Amino acid sequence: MSTEAVVLVHGLWLNDLDMSLLRQRLRQAGYAVHQFSCNTVACSPAENAEKLQRFVQEIDAGTVHFVGHSLGGIVIRYLFHQYPEQRPGRVVTLGTPHQQSHAARQLSRILPGRYLLGKSIENGLMGEVPKWQARHELGSIAGTLHFGLGRVIPGLPKPNDGTVAVAETRLDGMAAHLSLRLSHFGLLLSAKAGKAVITFLREGKF
Repeated sequence: MSTEAVVLVHGLWLNDLDMSLLRQRLRQAGYAVHQFSCNTVACSPAENAEKLQRFVQEIDAGTVHFVGHSLGGIVIRYLFHQYPEQRPGRVVTLGTPHQQSHAARQLSRILPGRYLLGKSIENGLMGEVPKWQARHELGSIAGTLHFGLGRVIPGLPKPNDGTVAVAETRLDGMAAHLSLRLSHFGLLLSAKAGKAVITFLREGKF
């Protein structure tokens, strides 16, 4: 049995390839890394949390940490709400809109946008996500480099990572919050962000 495992959960429209660099950094840090992949458009965050629970049950480890990017962090929140009896571990979210996503709200106002978002807005990106009441420590990392989807969506509050506002990444009950000068997708590529994730998984702080 591997002592500590990390489960990665990707964000909206992404897949396991997008988390390759972070996955590699975590493995180099000594973790057994497991990538959870799901359809973020056809399934709601709550539905994907059910699949995530089945995935996690197959992992042979005494400690299981979770790292979610963007919508992936919301899926993890649903996991702990629906299945609170998880093994020891910590949680890190990267660019996750823990509050209602301004970008998603703006996109949902037009038919093509609603089509692109699919079921991700079903008690997900549009808010109404269950409160974080887990005993597991959660650290949230936000980006402040305005580059990405937000350039074509008016009114995105500043500072932001181009997709998610820093204010949206804050969550009642979180253990720590960190802002880095990175774009939304850059949070997955940055060595600095990777180091911050590893630090929180080990120490519960950034």
